[in-house]
Amino acid sequence: MTEREFCIAVNMISGVGFLRYSSLLDTFGSPDEVRKAERGVLQKVDGIGPVLAERIISFDWDAELSREFAVAERGGVQIITLVDEDYPDELRNIYDPPLCLYVRGKLPEKHDRSIAIVGSRRISRYGEKMAVMLAEEAVACGFTVYSGLALGVDTLAHKAVVDMAGCTVGVLGGGLMHMYPKENIPLARDMIRNGGAVISEFPLNFPVNRHNFPRRNRIVAAMCRAVIVVEAGLDSGALITAKLAAEMGKEVFALPGRVDNVQAKGCHKLIKEGACLIENFDDVMLVLATGLRPGMENMTTGEIVGSEQMSPDCEKVCTLLSGGDMDLEELQMATAWEPGMLMAVLMKLELLLAVERDSFGYYHLTGSRKKEPCAETPELDMDCQS
Repeated sequence: MTEREFCIAVNMISGVGFLRYSSLLDTFGSPDEVRKAERGVLQKVDGIGPVLAERIISFDWDAELSREFAVAERGGVQIITLVDEDYPDELRNIYDPPLCLYVRGKLPEKHDRSIAIVGSRRISRYGEKMAVMLAEEAVACGFTVYSGLALGVDTLAHKAVVDMAGCTVGVLGGGLMHMYPKENIPLARDMIRNGGAVISEFPLNFPVNRHNFPRRNRIVAAMCRAVIVVEAGLDSGALITAKLAAEMGKEVFALPGRVDNVQAKGCHKLIKEGACLIENFDDVMLVLATGLRPGMENMTTGEIVGSEQMSPDCEKVCTLLSGGDMDLEELQMATAWEPGMLMAVLMKLELLLAVERDSFGYYHLTGSRKKEPCAETPELDMDCQS
């Protein structure tokens, strides 16, 4: 048995994760020796004990593996294991990496352009609006959006990305054969068609269980550069994702809400504990670009974050716009930049109040347009008396 097959097989034995997998290989030296081990020897392995030893002894290795491979092939599912070269480094470097990733679709190659948008299943109208807005702006800036494909914030974020023809990845709390909630199956298909993916660390027929969600959340946190919490109660799983992201050294952003909204209390708690208050995706772009929050002083330059001098890329766009208004397509042709890079530069210029965008999608230098009276609107006669 290869170590890759061993990863997949051990992952199918409930209760054996990365640490126990490592203990088994360290003790016996190879997968074949683990398979031949007797019950009494197995249960003495660190972290195994009599219950797991019995599960390992009674596991039908060849039949279970054959069945898993057959189902994966029929379903168009790729299985990536910890020993494969294309296993994401972002997961390989965490404390308890998944032994396997089951992938339907395609994982993005650039994880530094990935962001998580998470929150409660119960959400206010304000939360709905902001979840959609943040997801749309993330796509416009060239980011892949990760979430958990649950109801509420997750569904809204995934759908907004799909509607923008962007890339989004859903991380499940059960096997890919047990999509939950079932009403999101059409959405999952659209995500895959758009170049995104639905992924899980659990075997294909592993049932959905609420105890699985914290494990799912660590994958969401690890795969993204930052986590945005839109709305969350104090007992929301989104707070677990935020906590895990912070422990991994990732940026955490939280949307403020009404003080009398229980679904905003989790976000307010995160902000009090040091999460960055977010009003729009510009705040995310600024922090990720500088490592500092708006209004903070850059100790190296002495400048206030958000008031920096223009970069050469910003100056190039300003030079182009000095010749007249341009839309995104014209700017992309003139700069030959990727859409994500262009949007990042334009957002930077908007933050610096150097560039504005009108309602028709055209960009122009701030103050370059002269306001002229509207011919169709007559001036009011201030002397008119009733």
